[in-house]
Amino acid sequence: MSKLITLLHDVPLFQDLSVAELETIVPLFVERKFKKGTILFFEGDVGEEFYLIHSGVVKIYRIDNSKEIILSLFREGDFFGEMSLVQKGLKRSATAETLEACSLYTLMRSDFQQFMERSPRLCLKLMEVTMERLRKANEKIYDLTFLDVRTRTIKTICRLAEEYGQPKAGGMFIDMKLTHQQLANMVGTVRESVTKVLQELQEDEHIAIDKKHILIKDIQAMKKQIY
Repeated sequence: MSKLITLLHDVPLFQDLSVAELETIVPLFVERKFKKGTILFFEGDVGEEFYLIHSGVVKIYRIDNSKEIILSLFREGDFFGEMSLVQKGLKRSATAETLEACSLYTLMRSDFQQFMERSPRLCLKLMEVTMERLRKANEKIYDLTFLDVRTRTIKTICRLAEEYGQPKAGGMFIDMKLTHQQLANMVGTVRESVTKVLQELQEDEHIAIDKKHILIKDIQAMKKQIY
């Protein structure tokens, strides 16, 4: 129980709850193990579960004309499926798949409903979290519509640095393995285009890549190329 309470403390949706409230909600979660490549749910499925990642990586994606578009990559401490907590019968807007073996905590909407009715703060927090996710989705739509491939690639790398970056000697290290194809799916283009941009960024000494990990040598210089 203690490890889940610690995890929930860092989740925006639950971070305003007291320890006593967290102890009440913890028993509603179920820990589940999934193998790499497991589909947690498909786009169009009826959503009934909220997911919190204890370990592993999950990708959220949609298929557009047989092309995979990665909307998000989530790892330890991240959550997804929160819209299923809002209203019964809502359909999933994307597919979720494990990129490696995962340990996830799941919470059923039916179990969570009564707790939410007793906590106005939690209702407000759920609204805030949902609106922030919607804002990011709208920003991604804008990027795909108006930005060129180079700018989208740089912006995606900078966003990954903000979410998963670790300061290290020589710059900001993105603590997540990424293939060129996965990055291309996040950017919304073909692998060859992303490979070309990554090569240019390495030649200009903005980034270094080692074993599928990206090190940004000067994050501010990278951001200046976005705008």
